[in-house]
Amino acid sequence: MTGAFQASLLGLDEELGVRPLGGAVRRTVLDHGAWIDVRRGWLSGADTLFARLTEVVPWHAERRHMYDKVVDVPRLLKFYDEGETLPDRVFDEAMRALDAHYQEELGEPFRTVGLCFYRDGRDSVAWHGDTIGRGSTEDTMVAILSVGTPRSLLLRPRGGGPSIRHDLGHGDLLVMGGSCQRTWEHAVPKTARPTGPRISVQFRPRGVR
Repeated sequence: MTGAFQASLLGLDEELGVRPLGGAVRRTVLDHGAWIDVRRGWLSGADTLFARLTEVVPWHAERRHMYDKVVDVPRLLKFYDEGETLPDRVFDEAMRALDAHYQEELGEPFRTVGLCFYRDGRDSVAWHGDTIGRGSTEDTMVAILSVGTPRSLLLRPRGGGPSIRHDLGHGDLLVMGGSCQRTWEHAVPKTARPTGPRISVQFRPRGVR
């Protein structure tokens, strides 16, 4: 069951599009060569996009082996590889803006778009790094755009330690860079508090999952 979504009053009647990055990006340098950037309210019209994505994306559920049983993945998913038609033109605009801002530092463009639909507080993702592919051995970037109800995204050093929390939604952007996928982990924990749905949009370079 999907929770009720409450739109942001600030997001009503806004035209859908990305705002400038530049000086609005706030970087936090982490240990072991990792860092995160946060740009609050990067996407204007974020609530419009959220509503559109719930309708047009062919969401699917997955089941995965965990220990000695097969369990449901607690969120809905969709991955768009290079060359696939994206569900909204604003994703192309977003990737162009990310490329312009990070090209010198990243050295390559963002290529793929992954989507996760957290329907309510029971949906979550456990501690992990995006280490399928080049993220396991190379510095890279993963940019996460959040639309819908804010949810907590936690980061902690790999192996445990104090966590950092960012509540992301309504068009917020968080970029994990440097060694972040190898030396830190991130998670969206379950919550017993009533919460509405959120969609996470992940932009990645080629060969990073």
